[in-house]
Amino acid sequence: MTSTHQAKKNWANRGLAFGLMMAVSSCSHYSSVKEKAPRYESSSQAGQLIEGAVRRPAKEPAAQIGRYLDAIAEARCALAKNPGDATALADYNFSVGRIYEVVNEAGLEPWKAPVVCQGATTGWLLGMKANARPDRNPANFQFTPADRYQFKGRLVVNEAMKAGVGAPLIVVAKDGLDATKIDRFAMGKKIYYGMTGLVEMEGVNCEMTFEDPLSVESVKLGGQSYPLAANFVAPIGLALAELSPRKKELGGLFKPEEFATGARLARLQPYDPKKIPILCIHGLGDSQATWAPMIETLRADPVIRANYQIWFFSYASGNPYPYSASLLRKQMDEIKKRYPDHKDMVVIGHSMGGMISRTLMTDSGMTLWNATFDKSPEEMPMSEETRTIMKDALIFGHRKDIDRVIFMSPSHRGANMATGFMGKLGSKLIGGPKAILNGDMSALQLAKPSATGQQLKKMPNSVDFLNPENRFVKTLDTLPLAKGIPYHSVLGDRGKGGNRDHTKPVSSDGIVPYWSSHLDGAESEIIIPSGHWTNQHPQGIAEVKQILYLHLRAR
Repeated sequence: MTSTHQAKKNWANRGLAFGLMMAVSSCSHYSSVKEKAPRYESSSQAGQLIEGAVRRPAKEPAAQIGRYLDAIAEARCALAKNPGDATALADYNFSVGRIYEVVNEAGLEPWKAPVVCQGATTGWLLGMKANARPDRNPANFQFTPADRYQFKGRLVVNEAMKAGVGAPLIVVAKDGLDATKIDRFAMGKKIYYGMTGLVEMEGVNCEMTFEDPLSVESVKLGGQSYPLAANFVAPIGLALAELSPRKKELGGLFKPEEFATGARLARLQPYDPKKIPILCIHGLGDSQATWAPMIETLRADPVIRANYQIWFFSYASGNPYPYSASLLRKQMDEIKKRYPDHKDMVVIGHSMGGMISRTLMTDSGMTLWNATFDKSPEEMPMSEETRTIMKDALIFGHRKDIDRVIFMSPSHRGANMATGFMGKLGSKLIGGPKAILNGDMSALQLAKPSATGQQLKKMPNSVDFLNPENRFVKTLDTLPLAKGIPYHSVLGDRGKGGNRDHTKPVSSDGIVPYWSSHLDGAESEIIIPSGHWTNQHPQGIAEVKQILYLHLRAR
């Protein structure tokens, strides 16, 4: 073998696999945001009123709002004469956005009492309905027009918008509101959500209202029905920019013991019993943030919006995935108690998330336990806490609350990179997650020796469970999938093709080879010219959309 060829082989073996690639390339921003002053031009009467308000803002916020209410009144008159007047609709939308902007920046509280807003010739009263529920009380949120921001980044899909009436808003919870204390399955302590603002008028009385574009498709303005405008990118883009999820992803990978209690199942929108949950499970070194391009694109589709709601499972990806899968099963039990009428889920698992998804379709019986230990759980001399943890990870049945599974770049049978230089380095950097067993080493001491005849010296981490010779991985691969749950595979080959067995050149997404990702019996399998992150590739997202359409037809 030539030295050049050997050098290339060495570098290939040192590919930054299993999320370590993302750790090194963290300079690739998920999202960056730039705030801008919106510009607007219109030759209409309302447009002239808007131009005057923008160029010569009133000294008092209420007076500034009065000018925009003048423009709204003029735009509504034009729409009453011609409901299809696109200029008048744009005038209305821009003015509504500016009113929400002024109310937010000036700290006005129209939900407490109407604000007197003097226009050019009319004195307007601007109010907003209050709500006793803290998660719906406008006093607990900031309402910022989405047109104030420009987003860039590899997880931002800027075309995921909908034209119509209203001003798309980014609704952000103010400090002090922890949504998870109201509902433990809320998206997080800090809420970023997209709404669409409107202003209703009856005489001089004006009311600020807002609608959820994920549940409302059209609204009436002046007796005429219009599509509700929406921006499905802005709330996610701002959350990605402000929350810096990359730090948490790397913490969950390299310091899983600090994130051991952070595994959670959560919903990304208000619960709707009529909609099918899509449960997204991320991969190694990732988080729910890496689903952003798919979520943005799916939400822009009216059929998906009308029939599905998006949930996610996040976990410390440095931990062994059988343990993370056991935490997910517990939380699926809990969310069933919280929402007993929820429809059966469609699960989408990427990379290690696909491996977790595979366990949801499996009845393990005692097979995995017996592959690990010589004695039954009751005979094992270990603490009750350790016994419970090990039983939950190794003994489980398939989930009856899932209706379809989509695997995206899963590593069902591991990957050779786990045994290479970077895999060994990654395993050492992650270490053995001590927090799982609280320092109790009995499970390791009682476990059967590994395939190499060595006794376990540390709790295996996520990289160890990507070793093709890992006994859990090999044993799980022998277990059949539960009948009646259709599944699909979306795999990548970087456009290079390759052989689908172990013969070189092997078809691979750059991290996981085809022979590991493929599952016999799939209802469909597609190979796209993508790297490992097929869940972010346009063709991968399009395939998921088609499968979701198929699921609706099959019900």
